[in-house]
Amino acid sequence: MTSADLPLIRRWLAEPHVREWWGEPSEQYALVSGDLDVPAMDQYVVSTGGTDFGYIQCYDLTAWNSGFGTQPEGTRGIDLFIGEPGMIEQGHGSAFIRAFADARLAAGLPRMVTDPDPENLRAVRAYEKAGFAKTHTVDAPDGVALLMVRDA
Repeated sequence: MTSADLPLIRRWLAEPHVREWWGEPSEQYALVSGDLDVPAMDQYVVSTGGTDFGYIQCYDLTAWNSGFGTQPEGTRGIDLFIGEPGMIEQGHGSAFIRAFADARLAAGLPRMVTDPDPENLRAVRAYEKAGFAKTHTVDAPDGVALLMVRDA
């Protein structure tokens, strides 16, 4: 992702289905845009067939106080959303989560974690379909979250 993608990210953050789980769009936009040059954060716009439809960020757990407990050295966390309303509930989420995790785990990451809201059943299902396992709830910076793990 580059600064040229920020108008698209701003639009997606304002979509009701994204706002429901990500929160206040202007606050989230400030966080996402502020992370563009942070070395411990990798950000991507997800596309299929030349059409952008989602966002994923992948971060080094040691750079943030994630509240995820002790994890293997090199573990990365992910957060994401599908921005385009017409692309939700079609299997795209679990497909791109799986592809993203597969590539990073094959390249040597020991573990990937994520922390959806336990009530975001659509996200939890997508992560499970992508090979993540539910572990336990954690006190994350944004409240109670369900820690989900995928090992190499």
